[in-house]
Amino acid sequence: MDRNTWFEAKWRWLRRFAIAAAIGALLAFVGLALDVGILAGVGVLALVPWLIWVFLLPILHWKDRYIGERSDMWGAFLVLETSSWSKLVYWFRHILPDRRRAGRYRDAT
Repeated sequence: MDRNTWFEAKWRWLRRFAIAAAIGALLAFVGLALDVGILAGVGVLALVPWLIWVFLLPILHWKDRYIGERSDMWGAFLVLETSSWSKLVYWFRHILPDRRRAGRYRDAT
C-alpha cells in the first residue's frame, strides 16, 4: 500500500475525531466551570474516540509502515508500555516524518 493511501484514511478519522474532541473539551470546560456534571461528562466522552485513535495510530503505523532497525523494540514498547510515553516518542520519530516524507521515510512508497 502506498503512503498516501495509508495515511489519508487514518488522517481523515483523526480529523473527524479531533472536531468532536474540540467540542468535547469545550463542553467539559464549561461543565466544570459551571459545576454541571452531566455536561462535563458528555464532554469527556466526546474526547475518548480521539484519544483512542491517537494511542492506536502508532501501533498501526509500526505494524504496517515502520522503517528501522529496532522493530521488535518498538513493537514491545508500543504494545506493553502503559504510560504511552513511547507512543508520543513514536509520533515524533516515525509517524510525522513519514507523513512529511522526511528522514528514513524520504524514499518510502
